[in-house]
Parts: sequence; C-alpha cells; structure tokens
Amino acid sequence: MADGAVSINMSAEERAIQALADRVMSQIADLFFAQHITPTPVQQQMLVSHVRAMALRSRTGEPLPEVEEALFEDISPDSMTLAQQVVDLFGNLPVEEAWLLSVHFEVAKNEG
Repeated sequence: MADGAVSINMSAEERAIQALADRVMSQIADLFFAQHITPTPVQQQMLVSHVRAMALRSRTGEPLPEVEEALFEDISPDSMTLAQQVVDLFGNLPVEEAWLLSVHFEVAKNEG
C-alpha cells in the first residue's frame, strides 16, 4: 500500500510539474507573438524541454550547476529581458535561469 501511495504522489507531482511547464509555455507563446518571434520546430522542442526542467527545479528546489555570467555577454538586452520575465513567472528561480533561457530567445530571434 505504501508503494502505491508513493507512486500516486509521484504521479501527482509529475502532473504539477507538467501543468506549470504548460502554463509557462503558454505565456512564452504570448511573448513570442508580441515580439514577432517564431521559433523553428527544433527550437520549440528544445525550449519546451528547458521550461519543463525549470518547472522541475522550481517545484523541487534542485539547484543549477554553477553558471558563469560572462558566457552570456553577447545576448541582447531584449532577449535577457524576455528571459527574466519568464523566470519571474516561476517566482523562485535564480537569475542564472534567465541567462540560460535567454539563449533560446536569442537564437529564435536571429533565425526566425
């Protein structure tokens, strides 16, 4: 019986993570529309995967590995601002998440 309860709890947590990721992806779609950004299918798939990982970290508190800010110096302020807006939707993720997410926006803007 305990195993069943753990399985149900894990399933509920997985559903909560997916619901959070879906909600954020919907808001990203709105941001992309407003900014006239059209990611390719591959870019979209990579973004979905990244946002799901962010949702997992938001729910579990799992930290990111160390990230160096200098690696993101070439990211435009617009992409960084969009990324920070998305990170702010989670309410509990560090600024490093925005640095990493900004790459998705920068690539989609430059190729879209």
